[in-house]
This record gives sequence, structure tokens and C-alpha cells, in this order.
Amino acid sequence: MGVAGSAPNAAATPLRDAAVLVPVFRDAAGELRLVLVRRGNFGVHGGQLAFPGGKTDPTDASPLHTALREAEEEVGLTPEQVTVLAKLPVISTLTTGFRVAPFLGRIERPAQWRWQTSEIDEVLEVSVPELLAPGTHATEMWQLEGWPRAAEISFYRVAGGHHLWGLSYRIVQQLLPRLLAGEWAI
Repeated sequence: MGVAGSAPNAAATPLRDAAVLVPVFRDAAGELRLVLVRRGNFGVHGGQLAFPGGKTDPTDASPLHTALREAEEEVGLTPEQVTVLAKLPVISTLTTGFRVAPFLGRIERPAQWRWQTSEIDEVLEVSVPELLAPGTHATEMWQLEGWPRAAEISFYRVAGGHHLWGLSYRIVQQLLPRLLAGEWAI
């Protein structure tokens, strides 16, 4: 059995630095929402739900700079639209060799999302209360391409028939209790 949210037999890989922005906002009804992207169907994370972000460039001054730069490139969120609330615990991917610095940011939601179509297929605004609804969270045996055997994977079912799993799942798992406790003014 694999670790929940991981691929079986994760190979030891030198870790590369990356950063993501975990955008949150309240909609017109006051409901708390997380912004996720659905990656294009290519690359190591193809088709997966993720937070805007990516690899650290040599010109990035800090992990926060990486997260903000990537959010602007991928979904058009400018740094002026983001109030950084917290640096969340650094987390590593289990199979693809990334050490990721996540940053929670309250955003001013744009009137219309404009995403980088070469990398992103869709921007999703996920309701935090819906993530907590019965039946949304599950664990199943999955056998994905490139895996030597099936593994037990924990995930959230997200509107549109998507599954939030892997690193993004682990960020959300750690974040939900803190959001519900009202740790930050959002």
C-alpha cells in the first residue's frame, strides 16, 4: 500500500525548488473559495488540479516571488491583487522531485479569469464548505500510467468530476482546519 496521495515506489530524486500561491476569496454570498487550476494534459502533472505556481527561476528573489510571478503568468493575478496571509509549511512531492513553498493569499477576484492556455485548461473556484460535505472526501485504489502497481490514494471530489489529490490535496488537508478556525481574516 502506498502513502495516501502518493504513487507507489516513489524514486529518490534530488528536490527542485518550486512555489505556489493558494488563492482564497469570499464570493458575493460570503462563501469562502479556493482557486485551483486544471493543468493541460502534458508534463509530469498533466491534467491534475493544482494551485498556480511552478519551478523557481534563477532570477526569482524568493519563493514568494516565484509564487506571485507564476500566479500572474498562469492566471493573470497581479501581485497588487494578492494580500499574502501566511507562508504555509514547505511540502515535497512524493514522486516528481519538487520541494514546494505554498503561500496563502487573499485575492481580489478578477472580473474574468484569463489563463495561460499553453499550461492551464481551466480555473476552478472551489467552495470550501463543499470540500467538507459528506462524500466529497474519499480514498480509493488507483492504478495510473507509469505506476508499477495500484496504490491507495486519498482525494476530494471537486465540481465537474475532478479529483484533487497529491501535493495539492495535502496542502488543502493541512489548510482546511485553519481556515475553519478563522485563523486569517478572509
